[in-house]
Amino acid sequence: MEPSSPLTLASPPVTSPVESGLRRSMGPRHLVMIAMGGVIGSGLFLSSGYTISQAGPLGAVIAYLIGAFVVYLVMACLGELAIAYPVSGAFHIYAARSIGPATGFATAWLYWLCWAVAIGSEFTASGLLMQRWFPNVEVWVWCLVFAAVLFGLNAVSSKFFGEAEFWFAIVKVAAIIGLIVLGGAALFGFHPLSADGSHPHLFENFSTEAGLFPNGFTGVLVTVLAVFYAFSGSELIGVAAGETKDPATSIPKAMRTTVIRLLIFFVGAITVIAATIPYTEVGLDESPFVTVFSAVGIPFAADIMNFVIITALLSAGNSGLFSCARMLYSLADEGHAPSAFKKLTRRGIPLVALAVSMVGGLASLVSSVVAPETVYLVLVSVAGFAVVGVWMSITASHFFHRRAFVRSGGNVADLAYRAPLFPLVPILAFTLCVVSLVGIALDPTQVAALYFGIPFVAACYAWFYFRHGRKAAAGIQG
Repeated sequence: MEPSSPLTLASPPVTSPVESGLRRSMGPRHLVMIAMGGVIGSGLFLSSGYTISQAGPLGAVIAYLIGAFVVYLVMACLGELAIAYPVSGAFHIYAARSIGPATGFATAWLYWLCWAVAIGSEFTASGLLMQRWFPNVEVWVWCLVFAAVLFGLNAVSSKFFGEAEFWFAIVKVAAIIGLIVLGGAALFGFHPLSADGSHPHLFENFSTEAGLFPNGFTGVLVTVLAVFYAFSGSELIGVAAGETKDPATSIPKAMRTTVIRLLIFFVGAITVIAATIPYTEVGLDESPFVTVFSAVGIPFAADIMNFVIITALLSAGNSGLFSCARMLYSLADEGHAPSAFKKLTRRGIPLVALAVSMVGGLASLVSSVVAPETVYLVLVSVAGFAVVGVWMSITASHFFHRRAFVRSGGNVADLAYRAPLFPLVPILAFTLCVVSLVGIALDPTQVAALYFGIPFVAACYAWFYFRHGRKAAAGIQG
């Protein structure tokens, strides 16, 4: 079945964010920090320890390089689509116009699932770290406290959210820079504060007793989904497009800046961590950042970094809640969710959508009856599955969008931004995403993501077909 017609693509009936009540109050500075805020969370500060333990030091670096490369490919596709359809919560708009309404519907709910579950993982991770200071307080108590704080930040205004996220992001970016600089200096032999005066030199930790890949290359493959989860949030630029001033200029600028910074921060940080801590001594019980700063000998490093990392996790949850609410608002605006989700406050905030999205984050409360580390890894895996599904939708949407645009007589040179090397970029990105899903089938601790994610997607398609019929699901008029 052929995707939506070129005519539909050329004149998409999308709702103007100004007409719908959302405000264009964010510029490139906010866009970059929202994307950075969404990305830099528990995926780097906590689950990077899991990645190193499974893939080994060198394997972890390779996994993060693969992740950064896929992010670049997805962002290139996203940039072209976000300018063509600058609406809030736009991922399902891309898919609905370029592939078909049923795919758009499934994409929207998949992305909502991604962030609703991710919020829960950020709360759980924060609760785990709070136990360093309050070991007798249950993790679920902290989940409730943090949920109340983030709900308050998002309920004020999008501009207030953008400003809060800007300063949240600065704190965690400073932590990453500190890790790279101080940890890197220690690897070169400058570690005067180290307790015993010893420290791994350069990359000697990369050579393990079991070789460069202690768990084989399969160990690298099974961690790719966790790495993709760590990079989830980069696509938030597309979600915020509808509340951005001058999207044609702001979005490409923010996209380029985000990709470059992610490459430096993520790969740089994971290299320092892998070179400093033996792969057999990392896990989910403590942030690798805390371990590295303690090894370098920074006074009160563990407590300072614990505070910084909790702030970073809440920042990522803050971005996730913003994304969830906008996706529900966009779904309701398209008639694919209850109309109550369209209701806005006087400040232009979709408060009902915000409240319902927070319910997903409260899945973290399960940690009160199940081991928090187990809950955390399951949440990460499900969120990773969801974000990979959305990335696949973005790349497929770009492929069909560009093809239909050219077939309808459009000139590629006239596009305000165009992804390079078409069709290689969307095809390669889609293929690598599929490979990551195959990889988690090999990991018993992550395979639950497939058991939950695949039926969820199937249910979205089935509901749409049942409600609207086959022709409507494929985007066929009449």
